[in-house]
This record gives sequence, structure tokens and C-alpha cells, in this order.
Amino acid sequence: MESFDRRAGELLSDDDRVGLLRQMLLMRAVEERGNALYKQGKIPGSFYDGRGQEAVSVGATWALSGADPVCSPLIRDLGAHLVKGTDLTQIFQHYMGRENALSHGREGNVHFGDKGVGVVGMVSMLPDMMVVATGLAMAYRMRAEQRCALTFFGDGATSRGDWHEAMNWAGLDRLPVIFLMECNQLAYSTPSARQFARDPIERAAAYGVHATTVDGNDVEAVFVAAHDARERALAGDGPTLIEAQTFRMHGHGAHDDARYVDPGLIAEWAARDPIDRYSARLTERGLDVTGLAEDVAAEVAEAVAVALTAPMPDPATATEGVFCTSAPAGEQLGRGAERWSGFAAMAQRLPSAAAA
Repeated sequence: MESFDRRAGELLSDDDRVGLLRQMLLMRAVEERGNALYKQGKIPGSFYDGRGQEAVSVGATWALSGADPVCSPLIRDLGAHLVKGTDLTQIFQHYMGRENALSHGREGNVHFGDKGVGVVGMVSMLPDMMVVATGLAMAYRMRAEQRCALTFFGDGATSRGDWHEAMNWAGLDRLPVIFLMECNQLAYSTPSARQFARDPIERAAAYGVHATTVDGNDVEAVFVAAHDARERALAGDGPTLIEAQTFRMHGHGAHDDARYVDPGLIAEWAARDPIDRYSARLTERGLDVTGLAEDVAAEVAEAVAVALTAPMPDPATATEGVFCTSAPAGEQLGRGAERWSGFAAMAQRLPSAAAA
């Protein structure tokens, strides 16, 4: 812990610290309002939140540069969307299934991304996005770009074959990717003790992947771990597996009352709430954070008011957008107008057919 505190002191300004707290408060406020809207019947399907896990996605994403993609935030990682700059009104419009949302009303749940800010939307077959992130990292290596991919997954996802494939590929080719495992003690209702015989972090060495464990409820510790992982990746030292120890404070979704969770365990982790702890730390540091919650509440209220007036999609267009028929000119993953192609980059390195 002392080493993380020292590194945080070297890397973070007081403005950074206030920004970290604000993003965690914003994530919680958005999800609390989203949960209320779901119960009012204004959000279809179910609703998922990351209460108690705000420090993980906020801290890790804060360590990225603007060009580094997140691939992809999961159902408890709204903080990654917020830190990367996804528009708050767009998020609520997405939840409500409105026409001008990121998904144009096709998906009102958590499977969304905004390529303009470098966020790749998730798929539910976890941890498939680990392989996608590793592919992005491979492209950066091929193009000699100083970029690093970040991907999230839960402890339950480590039981899947995709996890091993991504770890092996990234370790073998020393790819610039950060694997962030949110060990929130439960895979739906399965406790970690029934998920694996040995901690997944012990597997990292076999794949040539650097590994570290952090307090996932300490936003500065998560930030430092992700920052140092990114520095290693850009220096050519390969991928890092970060195990963030945290806890899922609610059920799997709004439909799950989580009666299978020991109330004593919930109380234990509630005492380690990442927002309460960090607010107290910044206050002790002499920083004024008293107005942040009020500012965030006003921002959320304004976004919801706009989203509620947005039009619903036309049912006649429901089958549109299923296949990619063309790519808008200049569209890219968080890098402005310049387009790229990993295959084109590789072709430039190979002898031409004419030369052959």
C-alpha cells in the first residue's frame, strides 16, 4: 500500500484527485437514477449497476491517454464510459431505447460503445472482449503506435477458454494490453471459492504476463497499477494482469435480490465503500469536495430531462443496421479523421506481386 501511495503522490495532482472523486460520484448518481427509471418502467429489460466498484473503472481509465481504447467496459464499468467522455445524455437515451442514442434504440442495456471517444461496446459472452483487445494491441504493434488497450472482465470469466487464449497470445507476442480482472467475489451467484482452485493471478507467470493485485476500492491504487502497466506495455515489456479486489454490493441486476449473499459480507464491504473512503481522504488532505455531489446531481437531472424528450425509434427501421454495409468516411477508434488498416500496414512490409 505504501508503494501505491508514494506513486500516486508522484503522478496525481490535487485536480486529478478531485476529478477522480467526481467521476465516481457521477457514476453512482447515473446508476441510482437509472435504477429508479427502470422501476418506473422507463428503462426496458433489466438494469445493472456497479455500486461499490466505482474505483476500478474510474481509476484504471484515468491512467490511459486519449488514444488508448477501452475494450470494453462491462456492466459494472460505467466509469470507463464517463472518463473517456461518452455524453451523459447519450447514455440515458441509450438506457431508454431512444432513436438518437448510440445504439439508435436497438439496445437499451449495457452493450454500447462510442468509437469516437475510444470505447468499444461489450458483448455478453465473457470474456470475448479480451481477445478483441488483444487484437487491437496486435495492430498497434504492427503499426508501431504508442497505444495500449485496456479490457475488463470478472473473476468468473477466468474459467472460460477465451481468457486463456488472450493471455497466451498477449504474453507470447509481448502485446501492449492491460487485462483488468474485477474480482468482486461473485459470478452471478457463484462465489469465487467455487470458481477456481487457485487464484487466477497465479496463472499469469505461465503465460509470460506480469501480474499484480490491488485494493479495488482504492481509486488511487487502481490508477497507479494501470498507469505502470501502460508504461510497461509502451516500453515493449508486454501485457499486465491486474487483479482488483472489490465486491458487488447489489444483485447481478435489478431483477436479482441477492438473497444468497451473506449480509455480514455486505456490511463488511460497505464499510470500505470507495467513494466514502476517498471523500474522507481528500477532506483530510484539505481539499474542498463538499459541492461535488450537488453538482453531479444537477448534471444527471439535466441529462435525464433531455433524454425523456427524445423520440422513440420507428419500428419500421428495426431491421436496419444489422450488417455493416459501409464505413463512414474518416470514422476511427478515437483517433480523429485519419483511417488505418492493419492489413494494409502489413502489406506495405511485404514484397509486391510485381516485384516477385
